[in-house]
Amino acid sequence: MKKIILLSLLFISTMLFSQKKVIKKVETNLQEIEISTIGLDDFVLENSTSDFIEIILFAENPNEQHILLNTENNVVQIAFIIEELQTEETIFRKFITKRLQRASAVVKIPKGKKATIFGENINIESKSYQGNLAIFIDEGIVKFNEVQAETSIKLYEGSIYAILKNAKIEVTSKLGKIKINDILYEKTYQNTSEKNQKTFTVTSLKANIYLTTQKTQ
Repeated sequence: MKKIILLSLLFISTMLFSQKKVIKKVETNLQEIEISTIGLDDFVLENSTSDFIEIILFAENPNEQHILLNTENNVVQIAFIIEELQTEETIFRKFITKRLQRASAVVKIPKGKKATIFGENINIESKSYQGNLAIFIDEGIVKFNEVQAETSIKLYEGSIYAILKNAKIEVTSKLGKIKINDILYEKTYQNTSEKNQKTFTVTSLKANIYLTTQKTQ
């Protein structure tokens, strides 16, 4: 049966002080979402309180910004185009950091959908998203309020913070620090209790991994 996708679209653009805010809302029956965070400094994933995927983009550059939406192979694809400001400060910052755009985004997704996030140098926060999640980035800080479903992370270097309940854990960081409940481990850590309900995996060369585990009573 042919699926009907992107049933409705709402676009709002407003100026907030020196920062531009762009909002798009999309309703879809597709179950997989792919998000490219290239061009952003910070990204937040939240649970939607409706049937809509809501995308909110904040950027200091007052010029036109874009949220790109596409569907391919039954996957909703989200990306961003951020025009960089060429100020003296920006030019100087190129020597000290790769993250220059001064742009951030919040994406709210209905629970139960699978989300895949791609990026380069980016800070990511998942506010207890209730769906399977995969993250592939080069470098950054990844934070979880509480891991709710199957989660997989691959990154070269950075830091990961997560709270886990009843989770099967498989993490590897060859040159980074692994700390589980304030106990240090070298290179790898696994916890494969048969009572665990979801899997949390990390593969990294240099990332520091800080996990807090709890058991549901």
